[in-house]
Amino acid sequence: QVQLVESGGGLVQAGGSLRLSCLASGSDFGITRMAWYLQAPGKQREVVASITPFGNIWYADSVVDRFTISRDNAKNTMYLQMNSLNSGDTGVYYCNKVFSPQWAWGQGAQVTVSS
Repeated sequence: QVQLVESGGGLVQAGGSLRLSCLASGSDFGITRMAWYLQAPGKQREVVASITPFGNIWYADSVVDRFTISRDNAKNTMYLQMNSLNSGDTGVYYCNKVFSPQWAWGQGAQVTVSS
């Protein structure tokens, strides 16, 4: 079973930046389409960005031109560079597969943007 560990969250002022990391155990990471999910307060978890094993990328409209997703398959790690953060970006960020069945969810990385 793959384990996912997110890190890099924190408290940041509006307009600031953060970089999240997702470390996956196991050998399937490199062949798996991955995504970053945001669970905002009181809302359902939703995909904000995804990346295929070969680097094809998709972004939600809300983060286009502000967030950059990337991955290093040799390190079993995925990243999310978040710039120009706003209050709408506040929540817990998780990484996981795009398609079901997904791996067990990690604890996530809390991002809080203060205005």
